[in-house]
Amino acid sequence: MRVLPILITLLRSAFRSRAAVELENLALRHQVNVLKRSVKHRPKLTPADRLLWLILSRVWSDWRSALAIVQPETVIAWHRKGFCLFWTWKVRRGQPGRPAVCREVRDLIRRMSRENPLWGAPHIHGELLKLGINIGETSVAKYMVRGRKPPSQTWRTFLNNHVKTLVSVDFFTVPTIRFQVLYVFLVLAHERRRVVHFNVTAHPTAEWTAQQLREAFPFDQIPRYLLRDRDKIFGDDFSRQVADMKIQEVLSAPRSPWQRAYVERVIGSIRRECLDHVIVFNETGLRRMLSVYFSYYHETRPHLSLEKDSPEPRKVQPPELGQVVAVPQVGGLHHRYERCAA
Repeated sequence: MRVLPILITLLRSAFRSRAAVELENLALRHQVNVLKRSVKHRPKLTPADRLLWLILSRVWSDWRSALAIVQPETVIAWHRKGFCLFWTWKVRRGQPGRPAVCREVRDLIRRMSRENPLWGAPHIHGELLKLGINIGETSVAKYMVRGRKPPSQTWRTFLNNHVKTLVSVDFFTVPTIRFQVLYVFLVLAHERRRVVHFNVTAHPTAEWTAQQLREAFPFDQIPRYLLRDRDKIFGDDFSRQVADMKIQEVLSAPRSPWQRAYVERVIGSIRRECLDHVIVFNETGLRRMLSVYFSYYHETRPHLSLEKDSPEPRKVQPPELGQVVAVPQVGGLHHRYERCAA
């Protein structure tokens, strides 16, 4: 089956130039020899065979017409593979190139690019030079973390920049001994997790809620942003009061309490550390109980987000001040420990 194409090619060669005929004869004889040494009519090519066809493809323009044992694309693939092998050998045997960058420096470059998404390769390169790391700017660009375009700051950075101007408001309910439901209105400042205002009512209205907002913020302490949910208890009167105070409302998505994580966490702490252990009789008793708890919350309770300090920072008392004594708080549910001289 393979002899017929070769015979047809021999007939066509009579009309070619002498150099083309000689190259074609060489190619045909080579293919016949390959077929003779092949097993079960399958061509078996050696590296020398491949090299010959690579040379023919470079010096003879009509080499495809004489090729019958493999496809022309196969010869092109051999050439590309040989090109890669040649340059691999040249790199390994030739002059050394750019020095390798150690793993520690690569990790530092990636860390800088992750922590500073607004920085480019020149900025990171300059920072590395200040640290005594001699590296090229192109190497810095190579190992940088590829982020989304355009670069954006993280939510943690954004919240840290606005935490002093953010407050959250929310309601939570408390049942009484007579199965009446009381509503507690809470205003939380994000900066030090401080409860700046609270009040209790059995019948919350939009007018009452707006009045609580006026009482929470004097004119010289007005925040810039107010974060709340979409509860209907915050009516038009409340929104108008917020607008009159030049505060910008930020509404969380429906059924997304995680978007108001700070105030939700405070409400959970109030329940777990106080209200789940007492029985509420009326509004006055609940208001007094919450006042006592918030004194403990602001002055004593350690907060993980404040590096285990309280909203009103506590001084560290060294052992030289005396023995440790316990001061009951919140009716004995919690204690404050201080050192006192004997």
